[in-house]
Amino acid sequence: MPIINGNQYINRIDNLNASIWYDGKLIDEKVSDHSAFKGVIKSQANLYDLQLKDDLKDTMTYISPTTGERIGTSYMQPKTKDDLVKKRKMIQHWAKTSGGLLGRSPDYMNTVIMAFAASASIIDGKENCYPNNLINFYEKAREEDLSFTHTFISPQVNRSQLYFEESDEPIAAKIVGKNEDGIIIKGARLLATQGGITDEILVFSPGGITDEAHAFAFSIPSNTKGLKFLCRESFSEGESSFNYPLSSRFEEMDSVVVFDNVTVPWERVFFYHNREVANYFKSRSAFVPFTLHQVVARQIVKAEFVLGIAQAIVDTINIGEYQHVQEKISEIIVSVETMKALIIKAETNAELDEFGLMRPEPKPLHIAISIFPKIYPRLTEIIQILGSSGMVSIPSEADFQSDIRDDLDHYLQASTKNAYDRVKLFRLAWDLTMSSFGTRQTQYERFFFGNPIKLSSELYYSYERSHLINWIESF
Repeated sequence: MPIINGNQYINRIDNLNASIWYDGKLIDEKVSDHSAFKGVIKSQANLYDLQLKDDLKDTMTYISPTTGERIGTSYMQPKTKDDLVKKRKMIQHWAKTSGGLLGRSPDYMNTVIMAFAASASIIDGKENCYPNNLINFYEKAREEDLSFTHTFISPQVNRSQLYFEESDEPIAAKIVGKNEDGIIIKGARLLATQGGITDEILVFSPGGITDEAHAFAFSIPSNTKGLKFLCRESFSEGESSFNYPLSSRFEEMDSVVVFDNVTVPWERVFFYHNREVANYFKSRSAFVPFTLHQVVARQIVKAEFVLGIAQAIVDTINIGEYQHVQEKISEIIVSVETMKALIIKAETNAELDEFGLMRPEPKPLHIAISIFPKIYPRLTEIIQILGSSGMVSIPSEADFQSDIRDDLDHYLQASTKNAYDRVKLFRLAWDLTMSSFGTRQTQYERFFFGNPIKLSSELYYSYERSHLINWIESF
């Protein structure tokens, strides 16, 4: 079947009836009607509708190699540099609809599935490995336009390097048995963003495995028997797009995933009980360069979104003549252009890899992903500083519909905007940088690709410098 539209996505998620727990209760209504999920589900539906627009279809879709139907570009295995650029443009079209705030828009996991499937040959012939399952599943996901959440992380019971779980009942999800139907998983995993509101959940060992019971990879439908999603409190405080312009639409929700003796069918198992594969598959596959390419493409849009809000504040209250303001805006511009330069370098220096993919140069992407966790908190701080007391003096939509409207119109007007429009802008800036939704965004970017210190260490060990040492010795 070809690409789906937004209504088809919503209907599929509603019909799943996944086991989603929110505020101590099992959701027993259509999840698309639930206050904690309706905004993001509608926003995600809009992404699928974008694929069908005549003026965008050549960017957002490509022709299936098996059916001849149009399917999503996010699933495309790039073979040329033009393919790579097309994927980036597609990613950024989707990202612009949310200002880059949908960190788990479908293109992220679609990219993961694509990269894993392209790399299936590295587990060919290995014990308890099923590369054909991975390839077949990728083709199914691609042709049916499936959506995914994922979970790589075990619960934070004890972060000590020497900790070994000794609980009688599993805490971290592990294999507790197998039978003719498949492997049986019990325990929990973190941190499934959009858990329960996607077609599938992809589960992969995070690496560093010492026990073969924790060595596995598979994908199963979100409504699989025994699978539960335990959600945190929603960071969307209401449905008003005036009061909560971002959180009302883009609050993705995070969940703990509980596997209560979940049977994973054999055809959905990619590997199991193989510590060696579990520890090297992610790093040796095409996973890192292509997911980094997707992440950096989105983060560029997010940085541009911050720049737009910051400049709008400057223009609204007419503070552009101050040099300290110019310096702050320039700091955001430098961040935006640095990220752009790095992704263009990665695309320009792309080469065909051992899997036949046009792989972007990894180093610029590693540098970008090391930079952004540091600069994003600073970008949000700049907006807070520029907005000053205006970030606090933000009446609600109800206030503007009350008897105090005349006072608000008079006392909260700005140099270039009336009070209503000024407050709309400042509520947008507040929701991005100071609300619970906004602070979650900052934390999200800090740890998006793992521990930022570990990312720096990986860059330290992987960046080739021996020729520079030889040069210095010679000099």
